[in-house]
Amino acid sequence: MGEESSKSKSSYTKDTIISEDLSEEAAFLVDRLLSRVQLHGDNFPAQYESFSELTRGCLKVHSIHPGKVSCILSVKSAISNIYGSMHGGAVGAVAERVSIACARTVVGNDKKLFLGELRMSYLSAATSNAEVLVDGTIIKSGRSITVVAIDFRLKDSKKLVYTSNATFYHMPVASL
Repeated sequence: MGEESSKSKSSYTKDTIISEDLSEEAAFLVDRLLSRVQLHGDNFPAQYESFSELTRGCLKVHSIHPGKVSCILSVKSAISNIYGSMHGGAVGAVAERVSIACARTVVGNDKKLFLGELRMSYLSAATSNAEVLVDGTIIKSGRSITVVAIDFRLKDSKKLVYTSNATFYHMPVASL
């Protein structure tokens, strides 16, 4: 039960490969996150949202309409698991990002959004190097709540691989 040393151990090995597409600061923050298991103390700056830095380069906007956002996701090795398919955490990060974008098409910037629930269903797998169509659609949007459905389909076969539902609460809460 000694004190934690001020010099933390790195999660990198001599064989670790860091993508040239990832900034040095992002690589440092990922290393710090993976090398220390803490609930408090490691605060990412606002522009980093863990998986978001990794998924940002894989996600391209296809179309934006009120209540609907469509994107194309390239399943690269950075977001793949050891089985050669898309990592579940990356699926969640993409679902969160697309659902926020979709909600913002109908909820004004004067309201803050609070993510109250994010439900995922893993139906199949999107393999590495696959392209996935990610469609976000508003199910319901009212004065104090917005619900978004996200579908992940393989671009070639249109096979549904993941689904997600996100519930956002509008802040401040509308008075009744």
